[in-house]
Amino acid sequence: MKVVKFGGSSVADAGQIKKVTDIINSDDGRRVIVVSAPGKRFSDDVKVTDLLIQLGESIQLGVSHKEAYDQIIDRFRSIIAELGLSESVLWDIKKKIDDAIDQVKVDPKGIDALKSCGEDGSALLVSAYLNHIDTKASYVNPKEAGILVSDQPGGAIVLDESFERLYQLREREEILVIPGFFGFTPEGTLVTFSRGGSDITGSIVAAGLKADLYENFTDVDSVYCVNPMFVKEPKQLTSLTYREMRELSYAGFSVFHDEALIPAFKEKIPVCIKNTNNPKAKGTMIVADLPEREQHVVGIASDHGFLNLYVSKYLMNREIGFGRKLLQILEDEEVSFEHAPSGIDDMSVVIREHQLPKEKEEIVIRRIKDELKVDTVMIERDMAMIMIVGEGMNQTVGIASRAASAFREAGVNIEMINQGSSEVSMMFGVKSDGLESAVQSLYHAFFD
Repeated sequence: MKVVKFGGSSVADAGQIKKVTDIINSDDGRRVIVVSAPGKRFSDDVKVTDLLIQLGESIQLGVSHKEAYDQIIDRFRSIIAELGLSESVLWDIKKKIDDAIDQVKVDPKGIDALKSCGEDGSALLVSAYLNHIDTKASYVNPKEAGILVSDQPGGAIVLDESFERLYQLREREEILVIPGFFGFTPEGTLVTFSRGGSDITGSIVAAGLKADLYENFTDVDSVYCVNPMFVKEPKQLTSLTYREMRELSYAGFSVFHDEALIPAFKEKIPVCIKNTNNPKAKGTMIVADLPEREQHVVGIASDHGFLNLYVSKYLMNREIGFGRKLLQILEDEEVSFEHAPSGIDDMSVVIREHQLPKEKEEIVIRRIKDELKVDTVMIERDMAMIMIVGEGMNQTVGIASRAASAFREAGVNIEMINQGSSEVSMMFGVKSDGLESAVQSLYHAFFD
């Protein structure tokens, strides 16, 4: 039994949905399907989820939202027309959007219900088209499926009781189509996962059903060892461990949501990333364990949009609780951090820039000065993080040396290094303008 998730590019238009249904019908094991909202049809297109967010923001600001609303409805209308489906499918989708708009008007949390309409619409479309071509299928709402989540709008976490409820879906004989990205609290409130959360739904469903395989269809033949925007025709990866893929996803690989593997990992369900546009390609297998391999570095991930909060105080190491107090200030101001490398007298906290806007920055700096009596506190923006990833790297001599040589050859200064106790990754902080050349140099060092 396979659980199959199709990403936004796979359901972007009628032609893509026909490919999806061909893939479903080509394998009797593909019985449970999870879908994203319609994605981009071309490079300058707008994703349906972005249109829904734009719609919600317009409503909250009290300005006209007709343009965004019409774009969303027209998107679904054109797909329905090209697939030859009944107008009743459009009315079902439209009613859910209209109901969500009414929620947003009275409750700010209603924005989650509105954001979920893209995935919900895709599921209604795919299930309707499967029945249209004489493949017995049913739309299954996450509430009906039993996906229970915490009440954290835009960042829900699945509750353990979901998995037992999901297992009951195995008794159904038809193909089940479930919208990704959202679940329901035990009280019945719709709440979404973080952006890109359809991957999370797919993994949750695969774990709950104890599937033999979780297939994640996207728009690439496999996972590459580095961003193809930086390196031409990079090496394709045929296999990865869960830990390697999670590190790569967290550090910038957009092919998979970094939280999505956890449910599958716990149940030891293998995951295969495949291409909707080339389904016969082997893809990339993600498994719990791999046999010993010669290449210890399997990938180089990178992302920009970080800042470094640097704090220095003489004899910091002797001050019990200093680190806790510093992080408590960030918690009080609702700022999450990514890394916190430290020395004897100084400590750096790496934060995503959107977490610490300028107005909040002044408050944080003032509190650090007043409460911690530091010698120096400063913030360095426009930082990028580069992660080299591979199982067993910390047991391999010379990895850090080769990486440092690569940065030197690229003429890029390393602002910080963080490995800690991780056996899987090593992080380097650089200025954003040196990101591309550093990644290219690292690729040549480890893969050429």
